Amino acid sequence: MGLCGWIVFGFFAGLLARAVTPGDQKMGFIATTLLGIAGSFAGGMLAALISHESPMVLQPTGIIGAVIGAILLLVLGRALTRPR
Repeated sequence: MGLCGWIVFGFFAGLLARAVTPGDQKMGFIATTLLGIAGSFAGGMLAALISHESPMVLQPTGIIGAVIGAILLLVLGRALTRPR
């Protein structure tokens, strides 16, 4: 998958993460895309390590791992930036 594919896939993973996570996320288009790309990288790599499959091939475990990774990054970011 090329760079454009990673960006598009990251955007959709970020959208899914924002849709699944409860609460109001005040993020724009670029922040959602970056969240999805980071989640795709972290979750996709972890899913590939667990399933012993190539991380560069689009597979269901990678998609699920990418969305879970984006959700975890979203929750972690909200916990770190929450006013005390």
